[in-house]
Amino acid sequence: MAGAVAAAYCFVGVRTLGRRLRAREAAARRVLALDGIGALAADLRAGLLHPAPGPALSTVDEIAVRVTAATRLAEVTGAPLADLLDRIEADARSADQAGATAAAESAGARTTAVLLACLPAAGIGLGYAIGADPLHVLLRTPVGAACALVALALQLGGVAWSARLARPEAIA
Repeated sequence: MAGAVAAAYCFVGVRTLGRRLRAREAAARRVLALDGIGALAADLRAGLLHPAPGPALSTVDEIAVRVTAATRLAEVTGAPLADLLDRIEADARSADQAGATAAAESAGARTTAVLLACLPAAGIGLGYAIGADPLHVLLRTPVGAACALVALALQLGGVAWSARLARPEAIA
């Protein structure tokens, strides 16, 4: 029983950590791609006819599609590619700023999720502080085991719900 509960908490922790690391990597790739667009526009203004787009542009699909479309539009219509690239970069940075604002405003919901995740450990610690043995009751009696499983399910549901509310894209 204790192993199942520990495995569930470890799974959720590792999954959450993995999501955060992937989000940071994606944000870093996006910043590099936007910097590459700015550099590409500057090279075009400096007189380079067709500078090669940097490898960072190909790592962000949305931005690569927009740059490809802008390049085709510039070739077909004769529109200045540097101006189109500047607009793509400004639009993407504006969207990033809006996302950062939404993430800052949802910090309270994320803090609530962390607090929900820590409450059971605090309750067990409080039980030991007053001289009881809560883990013995929770893990070695049938009623305690049932309570532990129900509590685990409710806690995971509450943390998932809070995390869902804290995601800025969930609001839109």
